[in-house]
Amino acid sequence: MGEDPQKIKKIAAAAYDYENDSRWADYWYNILIPPHMASRSDVVDHYKKKFYQRYIDPDLVVEAMSYGSSSQSSKSSSTSQPASEQARAGSTGASTRTSATSGTSTTPAANPSSLRLDRPTIQFAANAWVFIVAVLAIIPLTPKNLSIRAYRLSLMGTTCSSLFSLYGVYGKPRAWNLQAVQLWLHSLLATKDFIYFIYCLTFVSSNLNMKFALIPVLCRSLEHVAKFLRHNFSHSSLYRKYLDEACLWVESNTTTLGILTSHAEIGVGFLFIISLFSWQRNIIQTFMYWQVLKFMYRAPVTSGYHQSAWAKIGRTINPLVNRYAPFLNTPLSAAQRWWLR
Repeated sequence: MGEDPQKIKKIAAAAYDYENDSRWADYWYNILIPPHMASRSDVVDHYKKKFYQRYIDPDLVVEAMSYGSSSQSSKSSSTSQPASEQARAGSTGASTRTSATSGTSTTPAANPSSLRLDRPTIQFAANAWVFIVAVLAIIPLTPKNLSIRAYRLSLMGTTCSSLFSLYGVYGKPRAWNLQAVQLWLHSLLATKDFIYFIYCLTFVSSNLNMKFALIPVLCRSLEHVAKFLRHNFSHSSLYRKYLDEACLWVESNTTTLGILTSHAEIGVGFLFIISLFSWQRNIIQTFMYWQVLKFMYRAPVTSGYHQSAWAKIGRTINPLVNRYAPFLNTPLSAAQRWWLR
């Protein structure tokens, strides 16, 4: 008797190495679920199966996620109550139902589509503000003083937004000892929000006004705004008329935005090197930014884009160096050893 093929597929999905697949990090990052559910192993396993179904094996059947464990625990806790407490609860429930039926005409029902001031809404407002200010900073017709101020504000807004997101998801360390803080930091280091935090922090403390550095900020804020609008305003007539196609394009082209972001970040690194030959040079900041680029090259959420971009640069530069400037092979080899160290 042959074994069930779906069982084999589920075993293969469970054994798949998700951590070394850069697509899984992007997929998990783009899922909007409450933080208390994101820490549950059954929820993570469910979305891993959906990821496996989408990218690896479309024939895998993924069942709907069940919440039986929580309901069973609530049932068991209710049955363990004493009979007197259940009787009191029954009488209280009856009186509550009576008062509720009598007050239906005076108490309006809550509007489920109303916009609440929760963490995603605050994040949306912050990212929308960052996007508008960053666009204002990039437009050439903007007055210089206003453009510089908008440039600073967009970077500071992204820094604060990233910190708020990190605190909302990971909170504070469970205990203020070395081991707990190390575990907490280790969970932060692999996130996009932390990368954007240190990225923007590098420019906030700089005297250089690199408008080119706002491209990653624009891409990040655009992704967050489009995702929020699609999840919360999809039934709005104004959204369907003016924003639906744009938000759909953003959500379906996150890979393109990731490639654009990585190229812009690498380009900023070369602009820092060029700035060393000007009166605005800052050696310490240039070294710090290249350390950030090294971190992006290794971080799971950005390594795929950065490694691909650097491989393309190597395929373009190495033949030219070997042909026209072979004396640069030694310093380039030393720089490569430092980069991969």
